[in-house]
Amino acid sequence: MIFSLTQDLIFPPVHMAEPDGLLAMGGDLSPERLLLAYHSGIFPWYSEPPILWWSPDPRFVLFPEELRVSSSMRQVLKKGIFRITINQRFEEVIAHCSRVPRPGQDGTWITSAMQQAYTQLHRQGYALSVECWQENRLVGGLYGIQLGRCFFGESMFSLVSNASKAAFISFIQAGGLALVDCQVYTDHLASLGARFITRASFRELLGQHLGTGGQ
Repeated sequence: MIFSLTQDLIFPPVHMAEPDGLLAMGGDLSPERLLLAYHSGIFPWYSEPPILWWSPDPRFVLFPEELRVSSSMRQVLKKGIFRITINQRFEEVIAHCSRVPRPGQDGTWITSAMQQAYTQLHRQGYALSVECWQENRLVGGLYGIQLGRCFFGESMFSLVSNASKAAFISFIQAGGLALVDCQVYTDHLASLGARFITRASFRELLGQHLGTGGQ
């Protein structure tokens, strides 16, 4: 059974999700609902209405201390080919992500409604962007939600080789994070050290770092 959400700010218990992780449909992309979703280990992912809400088991995550940086990437970072910034071009980053499919996923799912919703969260201080520059040109980056020491990655893009990797690695190496939610498997993130954990373990970690275990 797929739950149909109403205007009430509530999600069904995540253990009731389908085997593929689909939990509910409908609702809205208000900041309040999105923040409740992330605190609960749930995220929206859909290409056309209705909104679909997911809580997969297992969950693909990266622990910062397990970040793997190849020798070639170490050389790229050492040479200073890229300049990395935070929250300088959020709307440009999310727009690029909507046009450049994320590795491992078909097409784009970042609709105009999603862009508006996450831009609003950015203005409220919850969503952030990481930009990768090459000679004053934005060539890569990523965006997501940061709550406490947890970062919920949403999407990344690269216009030149290694740009998104440079942004991601630099962001993680800056420190302060305990957990990076990668949501679902991609070869790109697996190569950087991301791995699966159970949904129960993921929600336990959210409880530790956010002070809530969700539902």
